[in-house]
Amino acid sequence: MITRLTPQDTAFYRLESSSNPIHIGSLAIVRNTEPGEVAEPILDYDRLVDLVESRLALVPRYRRKVREIPLSLGRPVWVEDSRFDITYHIRRSALPGPGTDEQLHELVARLASNPLDPARPLWEMYLIERLSEGRCAIFTKSHSALVDGESALEIGHVILDAGPAPRELADDSWIAPREPGELELLVGALAHLAAQPRKALEVARDASASAFAVLGTAGKAVESVVAAVRAAATGAPDSPLNTPTSRTRRFAVVRTELEDYRAIRRRFDCSINDTILAVVTGALRNWLLSRGEALTESTTLRAVVPMSVYVEGNDGDQAQAASEVSSFLIDLPVGEPNPVMRLSHIAHATEPNGRQRRAVRARTLVHLAGFAPASLHAMSVRAASTFAEHTFNLVITNAPGPQAPMYIGGARMLEMYPVSPLLRNQALSIGITSYDGHVFYGLNADRDAMADIGVLAASVRDSMEEMLGACV
Repeated sequence: MITRLTPQDTAFYRLESSSNPIHIGSLAIVRNTEPGEVAEPILDYDRLVDLVESRLALVPRYRRKVREIPLSLGRPVWVEDSRFDITYHIRRSALPGPGTDEQLHELVARLASNPLDPARPLWEMYLIERLSEGRCAIFTKSHSALVDGESALEIGHVILDAGPAPRELADDSWIAPREPGELELLVGALAHLAAQPRKALEVARDASASAFAVLGTAGKAVESVVAAVRAAATGAPDSPLNTPTSRTRRFAVVRTELEDYRAIRRRFDCSINDTILAVVTGALRNWLLSRGEALTESTTLRAVVPMSVYVEGNDGDQAQAASEVSSFLIDLPVGEPNPVMRLSHIAHATEPNGRQRRAVRARTLVHLAGFAPASLHAMSVRAASTFAEHTFNLVITNAPGPQAPMYIGGARMLEMYPVSPLLRNQALSIGITSYDGHVFYGLNADRDAMADIGVLAASVRDSMEEMLGACV
């Protein structure tokens, strides 16, 4: 099956560079044996391969690779990989046991630094064994061109189950097909252009345009939205967060309690999303002060904040149906010393009529069971990329997850951390996921620019304590 990449898919595919891999990552930590037990692990490499292989029919792009059209006569196409080898994509690694969380995060940083192989389907999965306390980890990388959240989901969305017993699916009868040759691709592209003459203009634009210009070919509606944002938004404030990136990364995590955010929400009558942004703002403030940055009460950092829009459950926190990802620019008041005032500024800025919004549909997510945050974070990165780079300092993605345990091949998932990519000249991205009573932060940063990523992680905890203190 040959399918042409959409203009946005093409943009992401061509944004890739050695210093800016554009893949979305996720780190799942699961309980594989009970601490102290000498027992067979619940999830081993062979079982993980079998599980993923049984779910690939739900994410067919994970068996497809990108092929360029000869002479650049059209956008690239997805084709079935006739040499598809699942054991190439699912890899096994181990820490020097018993591995520490710090060793795990260093390994994830190194894995996240490496671009995906463009000659194969654009994803990788690593089973990381010998983590302390009977745990193992699964780190997944999926290219942002691969996942759009509507016709293509992230693999983490479909391998998780609501119970220890994996759900039954129909047998997958996929057989590797013959790949099209260069002449066949060329003839197909010419036929496509002949049937739609206006596409020839797109090809001409595509041949000489930058990746962002390619994104603009998605249609007049998208062009008008992006133009409006460019015209309306002033340049972002100067910040150490904006610098050319190196080829390597640092990764840190923070685990917090969802009930703490609920307490802040009840006390100040705001949303969970507002409380999360207030905590992040306080953390960024403390981090800037630790660097000796001069802050005044009017100092801000501008963030692109893609957040999923969902129907709230009875407790007001659990996502019932993600309908879209809405992305907007917000000035975080890092110069404000009072945590309550920071929260007030953010709550006002995130009111529906007080922000520049851009939505990406997530119709598929509403109807398909699974762990939606994996796909929502991928969509969030796509939504954030529609803003010109000079208009923001960092990206903060936030995707709500289920508040009940999920399982991978029978092993209970304990934690889930997003690993969002760094966009051009962005030294830090913050991914946030709520799951099973917790809120998990994944901090992905440039290795050279953010040697003090641990300070920022500690500052998140300090900022939370400051917000809780203000509730008394």
